[in-house]
Amino acid sequence: MSDAKTRAAAPAQLSLLSVLAFACAYMPFAALQLSVAVQLPPFFASQLGLGLAAGAAFGVVRLIDIPVDPALGLFMDKTKTPIGRYRPWMIAGAPILMLALYMLYQAPPGITERYLVVWLLVVYLGMSILLVAGNSWASTLATSYKARSRIFGAMLALGVVGTVTALLIPVIFEKTGRTELSGMRAVGWFLFVMSPIAILIALVSTPERLVKSPPGHRFRVSDYFRLLSRGNVLRILAADFCVTMGPGWMAALYFFYYRQSRQISLSDASLLLTLYILAGLIGGPATAWLGNRISKHRALIVSTTLYSLMLIIIPLMPRGDAKLYAAPMIILGALATGFVVMVRAITADVGDELRLQGGRDLIGLLYAVTSATTKAAGALAIFVSYALLNSVGFNARPGALNGPDQIHGLDLIFILGPIAFVMLGGASFLGYALTADKHAEIRRELDERDAAIEGEAAVLQGLTGETAGAAASRS
Repeated sequence: MSDAKTRAAAPAQLSLLSVLAFACAYMPFAALQLSVAVQLPPFFASQLGLGLAAGAAFGVVRLIDIPVDPALGLFMDKTKTPIGRYRPWMIAGAPILMLALYMLYQAPPGITERYLVVWLLVVYLGMSILLVAGNSWASTLATSYKARSRIFGAMLALGVVGTVTALLIPVIFEKTGRTELSGMRAVGWFLFVMSPIAILIALVSTPERLVKSPPGHRFRVSDYFRLLSRGNVLRILAADFCVTMGPGWMAALYFFYYRQSRQISLSDASLLLTLYILAGLIGGPATAWLGNRISKHRALIVSTTLYSLMLIIIPLMPRGDAKLYAAPMIILGALATGFVVMVRAITADVGDELRLQGGRDLIGLLYAVTSATTKAAGALAIFVSYALLNSVGFNARPGALNGPDQIHGLDLIFILGPIAFVMLGGASFLGYALTADKHAEIRRELDERDAAIEGEAAVLQGLTGETAGAAASRS
């Protein structure tokens, strides 16, 4: 195989402007992920009157929704249309998401758990379509070890922009004397308007490259089971579950903890959370830089360890002074974004390894099963943390008074669970062997094979054309 053919098979690197345009699609998704984890549970529990039963509804829906992602991954890997493989799925996901956004954020007081369950299922369907399609598409846009850190870092960074805006809206409403309820309504309208605009920017400005598979390969349901038998896939799933579970656990309890245990106002707590999210603008690129120098899995281990150590400091700090919590929250936010970037980038690398060894492009399937573990972690984070709060007698309703025992229970629940899970997430990659050098060799072999497949297809097309021409001349 000549070097010229190998270079021809490899896609050109996207410009920074193209990377940012594609990353726009992650803005509404990241904002909604944060809002669903942090804002919606207390919104339904307190403002709409469901109490801690709202936690059970969120947990049950996430568990029900888990099988959707593997099914989507299989369908996406089989999709071939004139406009691409992933583009039509993102077009389909946008209106589903918008309908659910309206029904959830504009829900009237007094709604039932059934109402919440139905529309959570719809919003998670829209989120699943956009997440699986977006991550899979990103992995085909960036094929090198370093480029993947770059594009996933950009996605997380622009996600920060959307997330911070969603967090600041309730703060602005509180500062101007309006209610928490009206602030959450405004968050819903912001997401409703931003989603189609951001997705449209990505759709019209981003090329899509269809990865070739060798002739004779077909996708089968058994691919799921083969996928789950691979050691590196199991590492990814374990790490993804744990690094989602830890921050998700904190997110579910965040406003309860800072308002009642740390004695910080809603607006100040929201601003601290904004700093946590904004730190991702530094944490994502910084961890990508570190990963390209010491390897991605080592950067993940470093970030999860530092995160857990920093989290220990929070309960030791004085209550009531929000300014003291700013620096720890910035550090925690930077580290949290970093280990999410690393897990996503490592997943794309493992997808290349699987394609080289098995002949099939299973990246959609791989991101689908990781999305399923993310959902499982998100479900259990809310379900378990709310159940533990209930077990210590904590009352989540507006104006409720909780005694010292309930506050102490809240302190322990908020800190211990996240520390344990985040440390386990980093430990999942001890002994990992897919380094930058090994991945470069995998990419070289894949590019050569892709060039060979394209060459064979061109030869067959030429022979078909010659046969058709000869038949036409005889007639």
